[in-house]
Amino acid sequence: MSAPETPDAHTQPTVPVDKLRKALLGYRVLAWTTGVWLIALCYEMVLKYVVKVEDPPTWIGVVHGWVYFIYLMFTANLAVKVRWPIAKTVGVLLAGTIPLLGIIVEQVQTRELKTRFNL
Repeated sequence: MSAPETPDAHTQPTVPVDKLRKALLGYRVLAWTTGVWLIALCYEMVLKYVVKVEDPPTWIGVVHGWVYFIYLMFTANLAVKVRWPIAKTVGVLLAGTIPLLGIIVEQVQTRELKTRFNL
């Protein structure tokens, strides 16, 4: 008689599936929002330093900074719930600092989490 198999702790969320879905949705929305504002910030930098526009809109950087801060909180929340290792968590957090990379990483992580947790 064999012992019953126990599921791997790494594959089990720390919260109910409905809360995991909400955390994933929040992460996805903020990853896209951060990516869009980062692209806008790059546009502002091109206007300022390449095109030499004298008075480009400076508020874009402020908005992106706050959106990125909220992205950090939502991503950390998801990381705790799905038990990401610290290195992966830091990598996903930093993906929001490179134009388009945060959106690509979001797509990869969403696909992986939907498969891993049957969402």
